Amino acid sequence: MPSEPGNPDSRDSLRPSRTLSLPPGPAIGLSIKPPPKDWPHAPIHRLSENAVYIVTSGTLHKKHLFDTQPKRDLLERMLLSMSKREGWQLEAWAVMANHYHFVARGNPDSKNLREFLHQLHYDAAVELNELDACPGRNVWYNFWETRLTHEYSYLARLAYVHRNPVKHGLVAVANQYPWCSAAWFERTASPAQVKTIYSFKTDKVKVYDDF
Repeated sequence: MPSEPGNPDSRDSLRPSRTLSLPPGPAIGLSIKPPPKDWPHAPIHRLSENAVYIVTSGTLHKKHLFDTQPKRDLLERMLLSMSKREGWQLEAWAVMANHYHFVARGNPDSKNLREFLHQLHYDAAVELNELDACPGRNVWYNFWETRLTHEYSYLARLAYVHRNPVKHGLVAVANQYPWCSAAWFERTASPAQVKTIYSFKTDKVKVYDDF
């Protein structure tokens, strides 16, 4: 896909990881019952000195491995709890059967983003494979991260992620989809913020989303 010249948020800034392998380590341990949703704080909706990223990741061969409600519950709740634990404030997210997106804000004490993603993928794969009785199965293909440095790009990508289930034809209205941030966003943000974010056109936003 061609990139936009001079745009630091274009596809040229998407940096796929070299490897998703991790040495054996403790999984988060959700095979019996996932934890309750650990909702983020209210969204900030402005750029600051702290880095803000949009992240996309997909399953190997785009397989619909998170194809049931319990599996999507598992991935979403791991994302919510681990991002909070590792110092990444989620501002938008969407979890589908074969991929996810999120926008998150770091701080000086945040865990390295790639290390956080590696651990999330490792733990999610261990738990999913236990549910499916498929030990050692490769679950994830890759992830892409882009640092958002322009206000317009940032706000448009918030709108894109909130509404991603609509783009994929899963629901007619984003807040009807249980595994995305739209309903939380509409509850948490002010009416003016909701109106502003949802006013952004997303049809030309360049996010890897071929799923």
